[in-house]
Amino acid sequence: MRQDLLVITTVDYHTAGEPFRIVPAPPVELPGESVADRRVRALASKDAQALRELLCFEPRGHADMYGGFLVPPDDDGAHLGVLFWHKDGFSTACGHGTIALGVWAVDTGLVEAPDDGTVDVVIDVPSGRVTARVHREGGRTVAVDFVNVPSYVIARDVTLSTSRGELAVTVAYGGAIYATVDATTAGLTVDPAHYQELIALGREIKWALNDSEHAAHPDDPRLSGIYGTILYEDLGLTDGDVHQRNVTVFADGEVDRSPCGSGTCARLAVLAAEGRVAPDGPRLRHESIVGSVFTGAIVSASDGAVRPQVTGMAYRTGTHTFEIDPFDPLTPGFVLR
Repeated sequence: MRQDLLVITTVDYHTAGEPFRIVPAPPVELPGESVADRRVRALASKDAQALRELLCFEPRGHADMYGGFLVPPDDDGAHLGVLFWHKDGFSTACGHGTIALGVWAVDTGLVEAPDDGTVDVVIDVPSGRVTARVHREGGRTVAVDFVNVPSYVIARDVTLSTSRGELAVTVAYGGAIYATVDATTAGLTVDPAHYQELIALGREIKWALNDSEHAAHPDDPRLSGIYGTILYEDLGLTDGDVHQRNVTVFADGEVDRSPCGSGTCARLAVLAAEGRVAPDGPRLRHESIVGSVFTGAIVSASDGAVRPQVTGMAYRTGTHTFEIDPFDPLTPGFVLR
């Protein structure tokens, strides 16, 4: 191998169809007093941003790529810390990534797991401390519960004028702040045939609310801003559980192929406030635009907030050794959207 090549190794998974590229040993400095602080510094770091772009942009990634840099946790109470990233920057939370990290931690032996039973993988993320509860059967991981930070409604029925008329938007926090909208009120259904229209409306709603009072986190300004727009359809009840299909359009026009882990937590907060889900049931059967499913449940509720749990599964798709030629004129890469 040429000695001048920069080599970066990643381990890739998908959770319900959404990619998650894990970088166990990022080749750049990611300093900070906490994971939340490391995220703020990474946003201002040319090296951190260049590495994110390198692994997310074409030709090594694509406009809807997602991943995370592993970093030290805030203290000895967690197994690891992570900085989540996408094509436009670093996010505050990521449920599908947390599920993938739970599988990875057990796969690699970082966290010892039983052949049969469960083990908790504790992870520090920018929005706080979360748990990936890994379920095992016959020596194989079969499911992971993402137990998130407390989630709650920030603003209900915000009237917003859009290109599709006046819409009622509810803003909720699930580790990141989401605008949630019934897609049918905009004349849309959540299916691949309306993919581009859903992206356009999701972006429009996000940027209309992003700097508003409704997008302000009540305690930590680092968590403010609309991360994504959740466009959903209510499909009634299935086996006694609330059944909805959604597409989450996050960052600047990225589409989550999964039902969105932290977005599912935000939806659980809204549904709990409406009295449709509760700690003793019913739950939320949450479908994605590609038909994959997360199961959302309320672990506990107090003071207007809920502790949500989202169950799904991640599967390993490959291990990559990326080689970066210093003479490549297209480094770090490009995106066409």
